[in-house]
Amino acid sequence: MKSAFMVAGMLGAISIGWAQSGKAPARIEAEYYVMAYARHYRVPVALARAIVLRESNWQPCVISPKGAVGLMQLMPATARQLGVTDRCNISQNVSGGVRYLAWLMRRFHNDLRLVAGAYYVGVDTISKRGLAYRNSDVVAYVSTIRTAYLREARMDPESTNTAQKRDVR
Repeated sequence: MKSAFMVAGMLGAISIGWAQSGKAPARIEAEYYVMAYARHYRVPVALARAIVLRESNWQPCVISPKGAVGLMQLMPATARQLGVTDRCNISQNVSGGVRYLAWLMRRFHNDLRLVAGAYYVGVDTISKRGLAYRNSDVVAYVSTIRTAYLREARMDPESTNTAQKRDVR
């Protein structure tokens, strides 16, 4: 019960900033849940934000031609596996998507290229072929996620990923 009050209080405080930022309330709520769930499941916030940006452009209930829904574009089977019953619900969608990213990070030993590729094309394909998978759509997707991740993490795209150069959130 205490955490529900904390979330309500946090969202209330964030909504005060909304009036000044010009962002829609749904975007503010989405950003809150992305940060909260990413931190909780130990997924880089910048990665979760990059995925949401690429998948839905922060639109909470967008539906893809293939049937993926929501901020993190969860497919029906993936949503069921993750216990997401309402893919348009911002909290459920982000929670499920970030938990999936956390699982992918464990599965692929934190190799974010493989994580992004598997998020896009599926675990089985990337598990079989790894970085040898050269589908141009997947390569473009991983590149887009990398660029957005680096921008979100405030890292120079030409730098190496060292602790000194990361903006840890």
